[in-house]
Amino acid sequence: MARYDFRTPRLYVDAALGEGANLALDPGQANYLGNVLRLGSGDAVLVFNGRDGEWRGRLVAVGKRKLALELTGRTRAQDSTPGTAPDLHYLFAPLKHARLDYMVQKAVEMGASRLQPVLTRHTQVARVNLERMQANAVEAAEQCGILTLPTIAPALDLSAVLAARDPGRLLVFCDEDAEVKDPVAALTAAAAGPLAVLVGPEGGFAEDERAALLAQPNTVRLSLGPRILRADTAAVAALALIGAVLGDWRCAAKITR
Repeated sequence: MARYDFRTPRLYVDAALGEGANLALDPGQANYLGNVLRLGSGDAVLVFNGRDGEWRGRLVAVGKRKLALELTGRTRAQDSTPGTAPDLHYLFAPLKHARLDYMVQKAVEMGASRLQPVLTRHTQVARVNLERMQANAVEAAEQCGILTLPTIAPALDLSAVLAARDPGRLLVFCDEDAEVKDPVAALTAAAAGPLAVLVGPEGGFAEDERAALLAQPNTVRLSLGPRILRADTAAVAALALIGAVLGDWRCAAKITR
């Protein structure tokens, strides 16, 4: 992948993008660009919408407190080549507030294409604010340079997730009680392809839940090392391992910041 411009501010917009288009920025975006970043007319901004690639635009003042963006050219096409973006579902027991925000942001940075909250016996949070998850996903996508936002799925019970599961998608089930303690060895033996990673609650899986997971086809039971990790730490560890062994970290040229 070509070297990426991290110096120019970047925004997600829910509007069609094309040569010469003029976009009205919402008050939050205008305040961020004008008052936080101190940008004004003529300054450059990058925008993406998850469909039309990434575009460069210049800010145009519209009245005293409003800003619009005039697109001047596309910087990156929306990559539709199969295999270039990870097909990675991240399944997780919800956490409280700031820790969930952190986990969502890191999962997006790590390449998750779908975020699926999963309710288990020992899950501490029963209700999930999907709008807040979406906002955190947008912020992470703006910062890390990706062109596509992940799907934010509504919370489901573990039994419903397993009942609807596609057995062709490898399920990596993170479990501190796994017999194979070397996570790299456990993943190396698996075939690459569509992936799902499941990280449970900090109270662990109930025995019947663990039995149901172990009965699933095309599943790898994975230990994350000798220490018990917090769930948000486990998310980063598991997704990093997946990226390195089975995911797109194996490609030579990557964006680093």
